[in-house]
Amino acid sequence: MSSLTPTARVILGMLKLGVATGYDIKRIIDDTTRFFWTASYGQIYPELKRLRKAGLVTARDEPRGKVKRTVYELTPKGEDALREWLTDRESVLFEIRDESLLRLFFADMLPREEVLANVRMQQLLFEHVLERFREIEVEARAGAAEGREYPYLVLRYGIDFITWARDWYAEVERKLEAGEPLLELDDDEAARRKSRLGAPG
Repeated sequence: MSSLTPTARVILGMLKLGVATGYDIKRIIDDTTRFFWTASYGQIYPELKRLRKAGLVTARDEPRGKVKRTVYELTPKGEDALREWLTDRESVLFEIRDESLLRLFFADMLPREEVLANVRMQQLLFEHVLERFREIEVEARAGAAEGREYPYLVLRYGIDFITWARDWYAEVERKLEAGEPLLELDDDEAARRKSRLGAPG
């Protein structure tokens, strides 16, 4: 089982890809993995220090003019730790944090017009995300042509997922506007749902 922290996982992966400084690691994360795995400067720099102390990375100063700049590289120990995590199939973390879904979960507390406004807002957000993904796709396709297929594969997953989610919200909007039931439950499903929520039968 890998002992790497969530931040260490993305840092070591970025270093393996050739991203060498804390600043560049953050910049690449913001353009790629932040849509499913992010890290802040406040996480990256302390983690780089811990990784160096643990012998997983080396660091050397390479200033540019008057700008301080530290370049990091994986050590053989760091390579081993990265591979151990990449092949660890016992402790895979799955987590989705989506505030719009959380709002929708509690939407029974809102009037229909407010729910509709939230649903429409979420569709616009997904459109903006898709626009950004299409911009990233140009570089990802170029990387795939050079042999780095998996970042583009993950991007395609993101495009397909966000497209599906946008369309799902569009269908919710259509049903809300038409006054149609949002769900179709048979009697057994309805009874089970009431039981789980503690509602009277």
